Amino acid sequence: MAETSNRRLSKAERREQLLETALEIVREEGTDALTLGRVAERAGVTKPIAYEHFGTRSGLLIALCERIDVRQRALLFEALERAPARLADVARVASRAYMRCYTTVGPEWYAITAALKGDEQMEAFRQRLLDEYVAIYRDTFAPYAKLPRRELHLRCVGIIGAAESIAGEMLRERTSEAAAAEALASLIVAWLPAKA
Repeated sequence: MAETSNRRLSKAERREQLLETALEIVREEGTDALTLGRVAERAGVTKPIAYEHFGTRSGLLIALCERIDVRQRALLFEALERAPARLADVARVASRAYMRCYTTVGPEWYAITAALKGDEQMEAFRQRLLDEYVAIYRDTFAPYAKLPRRELHLRCVGIIGAAESIAGEMLRERTSEAAAAEALASLIVAWLPAKA
């Protein structure tokens, strides 16, 4: 994806170009082929430019993951805004959005998140993502669930863990997206006693 015009890209545009190039490499060749040097070469820039943007391969993988995650969170929040104000309805919408995220992000998401298990920086990032989703679920369900905040938080830790496992079953084609979303929604409703 070499630059075709003489116009110099802004720093944000260059970063976006490098991230798009990195995603292409992951799609076509897998994460093992993903290096900052390979991204720079394919984008038609020097290695120092890629290093300036991401620092390390871990930094690049984290940036790719963040890019995908930002889009998916926006879709989740948009879906939640339209949900009726009842626990069962919010659980259903959140569960559908969670499973839809897994089916729409594409295979590169799984390759990137698997590669995140490679070092301490990436593990810390992966854990932060999970913690953030726990907080999103806790705050989403707080108005509808009759639980103290700490207990609600712990149950949301379990819900996100279950959501990840159910999504894994769906990705291995052992269940459908609809069945996975329904299972997660029923689990949420069962674990979170609704306010009267």
